[in-house]
Amino acid sequence: MSVTKSQVRPGAYFDSVVLMQLQRSLLTLPGVEDAGVVMATPANLELLADSELLDGDGKKAKPDDLLIVVRAASSPEAEAALSQFDNLLKQRRSVAAGTFHAHSLAAGAKSLPDADWVLISIPGRYAAKVADEALNLGKHVFLYSDNVSLEDEIKLKQKSAAKALFLMGPDCGTAIINGIGLGFANRVRRGPVGLVAASGTGLQTVTSLIHNLGSGVSQAIGAGGRDLKPEVGAITMLQGLHYLAADPETKVIVLISKPPDDATAAKLLMAAHQLDKPVVVDFIGFAPPETQISNLHFAAGLDHAARLAVELAQNTMELTKPINRAKGFVRGLFSGGTLAYEVLNGLQLFLSPIYSNVPIRSSQALANPLNSQFHTILDLGADEFTVGRLHPMLDNDLRLRRMKQEAADPEVGVILLDLVLGEGAHPDLLANWRLQSPRTARRTKTWSLWPW
Repeated sequence: MSVTKSQVRPGAYFDSVVLMQLQRSLLTLPGVEDAGVVMATPANLELLADSELLDGDGKKAKPDDLLIVVRAASSPEAEAALSQFDNLLKQRRSVAAGTFHAHSLAAGAKSLPDADWVLISIPGRYAAKVADEALNLGKHVFLYSDNVSLEDEIKLKQKSAAKALFLMGPDCGTAIINGIGLGFANRVRRGPVGLVAASGTGLQTVTSLIHNLGSGVSQAIGAGGRDLKPEVGAITMLQGLHYLAADPETKVIVLISKPPDDATAAKLLMAAHQLDKPVVVDFIGFAPPETQISNLHFAAGLDHAARLAVELAQNTMELTKPINRAKGFVRGLFSGGTLAYEVLNGLQLFLSPIYSNVPIRSSQALANPLNSQFHTILDLGADEFTVGRLHPMLDNDLRLRRMKQEAADPEVGVILLDLVLGEGAHPDLLANWRLQSPRTARRTKTWSLWPW
C-alpha cells in the first residue's frame, strides 16, 4: 500500500523554477509514485490534498514554509526519497555555480551599462521595490512578477510615465522589443505592425498569426492585465499607443485587451482616433457601434485582428469560418487568461449554464476553481493557481492532473486546451503531454466549437 511522507522547512523560500526541478528530480527516485515541492500556501495545500498528497505534517505548514511531499510504494522508499532532497538541491546549485550573478540591481546595471531594460521575476511582495530601483536607474521595466498590489502598480506607472520610461506589468508575460522577445514571446519577423496589449497570450497569439500570414511586427508592447482598470487609467497602453504612432517603422497599430470599463475605453479610443495611422481594436467582448469608425477598425477576435492588420498593411485578407458541433459538457483548461476569456465570451452565447474563474458576468463565477460544474472554462494561470507555483506555460503538472480529472468524468464531451509555445516555454508541449499522459491523450478529443 502506498505511503505518503512529508517534510516542512520553516521559512525556507525557493524560486518556483527550482521547486519544479526538485519535484521532477524526486519523481525519478526508486519507488516514488508522486511528489510535491511547494511553498505551503493555502491554495497549494488544497491542490496537494486534491492529489492525495497532504498528510498530517503537511497540514500544519504555514505559507512561508517549504513543504516537501513524497508518495512511495513503501515507507522506507518514501523516507529514502525525502533524505535525498538536500543532495538534489546541492547538485542543482553546483550546476549553477559557474554562472555570474550580480549581488544587486545597481551592480548588474554597472556590469551591463548599455542595457536599457530590467526584467523582474521575483515574488510579488519584493517586486515593486526592485522595479522602483530600476526606474531610478533610468531603465525600462518588464515586470513579469504577479501578486503586486494595485497601489504599487499605480505608483510605479505614474513614476515611469513621468520619466518617459516603460513599465510593462505587473504580470506581463509577453513583449517584443526591437525584434527581441521578452517572456513568452515567439520568434517573429520584423514588419509594419505594432501592437500594444493588456494581455500576454493575446499579444503572443496575434504576433504569431501576423508572422504566419507573411507580415511582421515592429514592436509588441505588453501592459499587464490590470493596466485598463479605472484606477490605473491605461498608463502603459497610452504610452505604447503614442510611441507606435511616432515610430516610422510602424504602419498599422493593434490594441488588444479584455473589455475595459466605459471611461477607459473612451480614453483609449479617443487617443487612437486622433492618430494618422490605422488602428485595429480588439477589446474582447466589446460591442462597437460600427465595424469601422474613421481610422479605427474593430476586430471580432484575435484571428480577425491579425488578418485585419495584415490587410491594412498589405491590402490582402482571407477569412475562414469553421463550424462544428459536439455533445457533452465543455471543460476548458487554459494557460492563457485572454484565450480563456475569449473562449468564454464566444461560448456564453450558446452554452448554458457556463462557469469560470475569470467570469464575464457575476452569475458565471465558479464557486470552487478545483471543481468544475456544467460547462467550465478555467484560466490556470490565474493567481489562485500560481501562488508559490510556476505558471502553467512552464509547468504543466497541475494542468495534466486536471486534464485526467476532467477526462474521467463521463458527462464531459469536449476538453479545450491551448498549447502556448515560445521563448521561455516548452518547445513541443503536445509531445510532452503524450509522453507523460498517454491514456488521457488517446481518449481526449477536441473540436472547434465556433459557430461564426
